[in-house]
Amino acid sequence: QVQLVESGGSSVQAGGSLSLSCTASRDSITDNRYCLAWFRQAPGKEREGVAAIGQNGYLTYADSVKGRFTISRDNAKATLNLQMNSLKPEDSGTYYCAADSGCRGAVFAERSWAYWGQGTHVVVTT
Repeated sequence: QVQLVESGGSSVQAGGSLSLSCTASRDSITDNRYCLAWFRQAPGKEREGVAAIGQNGYLTYADSVKGRFTISRDNAKATLNLQMNSLKPEDSGTYYCAADSGCRGAVFAERSWAYWGQGTHVVVTT
């Protein structure tokens, strides 16, 4: 069982930046056999994929965040990070990190991910 814990959520003005981190109870962050991802869920909406790192390090981003968000794996600190720049009000929501060792299925399909954190809240104000 892998336990994931997100941190870094806060309230920020539109145009600002925020950095989220995710730690794990096992070596899933530093073990390249695990795929890692960030999802988010806005109030009243379904959870959606934001960014992901594949087993080979391949990065995938949702169109809505391309050029503004950067996902990275810090092996020294054993954290999964999400750097969010040029934030917009529509980026508000609860952000979740996810991990999976099988790395099968559509990258932004929830069923593709076995382990989830509890989420951290991001509010972008105008």
